Amino acid sequence: MTTPTHDAALNPAWTPPAGKPPWSTRMMRAIWRNLPAKQHEVGWEPGLVVPAADGSPLITDHYFPRTEGDFPTLVVRSPYGRGLPWSPMYGLLFAEQGFHVVLQSCRGTGGSGGQFDLWRNEAADGQATVSWLREQPWFNGTLGTVGPSYLGYVQWALALDPPPELKAMVIQVGLHDPYALFHTDGALRLENALVVGVGMTYQHRGMAPFVRATLRLQRRLRGIVTAQPLRGAYVSALGREVPWLDDVMTHPDANDPYWVGASPGEAAERLSVPTSLITGWHDALVDQTFEQYGRLRQAGCDTALLVGPWTHTSALQQGWPEVFAESLAWLRAYLCADPSGLRPTGVRVHIGGENAWRDLDDWPLSPAATSWFPAPDGHLTQQAPTDTAPLTSFRYDPAAPTPSLGGPLLSPAAGPRDNSALEAREDVLTFTGPPLAEPVDVLGPVSARLSVSTDTGYADVFTRLCDVDAQGRSTNVCDGLAQLRTAGQAPSEVTVPMSSTAYRFAAGHRIRWQISGGAHPRYARNPGTGESSVDAKEFTPVRITLHTGSALMLPRGAQAAQPLGVQQPDAQTAGAAEEGYSGTVG
Repeated sequence: MTTPTHDAALNPAWTPPAGKPPWSTRMMRAIWRNLPAKQHEVGWEPGLVVPAADGSPLITDHYFPRTEGDFPTLVVRSPYGRGLPWSPMYGLLFAEQGFHVVLQSCRGTGGSGGQFDLWRNEAADGQATVSWLREQPWFNGTLGTVGPSYLGYVQWALALDPPPELKAMVIQVGLHDPYALFHTDGALRLENALVVGVGMTYQHRGMAPFVRATLRLQRRLRGIVTAQPLRGAYVSALGREVPWLDDVMTHPDANDPYWVGASPGEAAERLSVPTSLITGWHDALVDQTFEQYGRLRQAGCDTALLVGPWTHTSALQQGWPEVFAESLAWLRAYLCADPSGLRPTGVRVHIGGENAWRDLDDWPLSPAATSWFPAPDGHLTQQAPTDTAPLTSFRYDPAAPTPSLGGPLLSPAAGPRDNSALEAREDVLTFTGPPLAEPVDVLGPVSARLSVSTDTGYADVFTRLCDVDAQGRSTNVCDGLAQLRTAGQAPSEVTVPMSSTAYRFAAGHRIRWQISGGAHPRYARNPGTGESSVDAKEFTPVRITLHTGSALMLPRGAQAAQPLGVQQPDAQTAGAAEEGYSGTVG
């Protein structure tokens, strides 16, 4: 790597250009509330050309404080264009607070040259951008990165070989593992794939084309997700074939050579750059955030974790005041030597059910878990069964699949929902505990241990934790899916990770365990034949039998039941998880 030099004497004096940020950017800034006061007027230098290592032009906008002095630089690289909402959220807001902001379109998007290929060029293009920065007279040698979703992926790609100038990173609802975005245990996360396909294809072209494409997908969604075969059906919504989308949909095996080099997540295992991680309990990428938090902590890296009541998209709208404040405090601490805004503890989580924030020393607090067991007549009990006899069964028909409802999605349909109508279906099992005499806190990773058999040998199992209130409303908390490969009628054991939660079940509420054979179109239908869900033309119904060796495992423990600090949220935060926002995908 080139040794950087940042001696001001080597650079000519820089005269800031006269341009102001776009009118649309300034107008969007005017409607935001509960954000820090502006510290600087902002200038704008659009359309700069940054040469990639292969010479491809990477089109870049530069936002900067119109104030004399040295300011650190933030790199924000996006495949979604450089207009709304990125220009006000990252260019304008952070420049107002005293940062140069380099907002760049990834190759093949937003006017940049070359061809976009999901993940294959981000490490090299990030390094080329830093090399370009070293030649700029306004660059003082102090660099940070910030951004959500795929804008988090490009940060991890740069961190594989972090340049010496990189002093802080802020990953918001971030991606590092493309395989896990598109597949769960070999099952295609169909709705994610379609939403990402629309976002990557149209969002960088401007808000109007993106909105039209999103509406077209909504209108044609049922026909696409029920097509037989599924392969290529998305073309009716996207308007053309998208080779990378075909590739990710047709490689369900995590060990397939196709995925080699796709994830830069290993960067966290040796990283020393202070990193702040922000996510929401109903973010489609929440598990990736927890995975990276664990790696960073193991590496001894300075890190912070904020988990709000948000979805992937509502974190950037209803949750934006908290997300921006957290990001700004972290960047000021490590780029400007101003730690005054940092939290006293490394972790802050929002407690669902209680609707409050808690400050914690670490996450998760304890690996200890209590087991809840299904019993006849739909009961859920903490008394272990004495045998493994068949408990109950249900029939899953892929021709009339169990629908998905809420949960961790990329779309505005994500989040907590009333599951009562879903649970009335014959292909959905529920096991419900008695009314709680006192509150029960669940903090940490939830999982299910299933003893199950099928009559075809091929099926999926979807399992969900719900909170049932005194009026009978059943609200989803967290969930997970696994593929089944059973031999004959003998029960097989499978453990299903159900993500993590921080949730208080109130006194008088009941804990419910929901089990079904899928959640469509969140996941592609399992055809019941062993054939690929993308290529299947024939479907076979399957009978899934649950045996009494099964258990729902909820992390509690003495530590988890004791809050280290409690803050009541404002009304904006309280409603955030019920809202959606279509401003970013993937």
